[in-house]
Amino acid sequence: MIIIGGGQSGLAAARAALNAGLRPVVLDAGVEPVGSWPRYYDSLTLFSPARYSALPGMPFDGDPDRYPHRDEVTAYLRRYVDALDVEVRTRTRVVAVHARPTGGYLVHTDSGDELGGIGVVAATGSFGNPYLPTLPGQGEYGGDLRHVARYRRPDAYAGKRVVVVGAGNSAVQVAYELNTHARVTLATREPVRFLPQRIRGRDLHHWLRVTGADRLPRAVVTRLVRHAAVIDAGRYRDAITSGELDRRDMFTRFTADGVVWSDGTTEAVDAVIFATGYRPDVDYLAPLATLDRGMPQQVGGISSTHPGLVYLGLEFQRSFASNTLRGVGRDAAHVMAALAAHCRPRGLRQKPHAPSGHLPSTSPAQRAAGGGQR
Repeated sequence: MIIIGGGQSGLAAARAALNAGLRPVVLDAGVEPVGSWPRYYDSLTLFSPARYSALPGMPFDGDPDRYPHRDEVTAYLRRYVDALDVEVRTRTRVVAVHARPTGGYLVHTDSGDELGGIGVVAATGSFGNPYLPTLPGQGEYGGDLRHVARYRRPDAYAGKRVVVVGAGNSAVQVAYELNTHARVTLATREPVRFLPQRIRGRDLHHWLRVTGADRLPRAVVTRLVRHAAVIDAGRYRDAITSGELDRRDMFTRFTADGVVWSDGTTEAVDAVIFATGYRPDVDYLAPLATLDRGMPQQVGGISSTHPGLVYLGLEFQRSFASNTLRGVGRDAAHVMAALAAHCRPRGLRQKPHAPSGHLPSTSPAQRAAGGGQR
């Protein structure tokens, strides 16, 4: 079986595949299988403590109550893949997946290779497909317009007039750090909503775990939580409430050198950064006709159109935590059970490779020697 994507979702899928008795091959477009983490902005810090942010079988090192930095997560994923006895092919971008007439799939790469497999896991996440809305006059705007996926650090904006668009964690965090270097406005369609980082002395994620809220299905969560909310220890709320960080209603259009605000005021703006989310990065599945306006047709990560095709890392795939480090492992076990059941009648079931408690301790050289089977 073939796993497309070597980030947190792909690695969780590989471990779940081994536990289910399958031998996966992981294909990743990057130079190393750590997903998009090295490409996030420099100051990115997890909103969940280390004790709640690990993939199955390997906890984070160090203080379990700290909030890991982007680079710590990257290093953690390197250790994780080093302990997995699977074949990983890096610098291998999948460009198309076709169904074979006899069953299974043919996966085509940008180097012209074809790989056959009875099952496919689409685990490429969404970072490669940032959502950039189109507003009136946007094509006329001559300033720096980008998605937050292309933002790295604040010093490049020193002394400039910047508008950050969005009301989620990334928008608020980036606007807050830019505010010490530039003149910043956070533009949102509605007031920013907050969730407290700590409740009764415990991190929010403790309560999500013990109450079971982390596992609530999407239908329930969307009824309870109708708007995005920023996880905050108080500094972001205080900055906006005090006026330290300017928050305005969303502008209505672009001009050649700026924006028009909702009250009709025109202002010159050097840069606009959209923190407006992402969409699944699965265009390679287009030949299967399984996408509906770019979105996978699936239930709980299991394709509703193609047997043997499953997904990981989709937002709200099965729960509030589905596309996070802390939640993707549960989803991986779920979809891999379905994939193993699909493979079993074809004689591909093997003895489970690794115990569910801890990852096997193997080196990259041992992986290379033992990998290659599907």
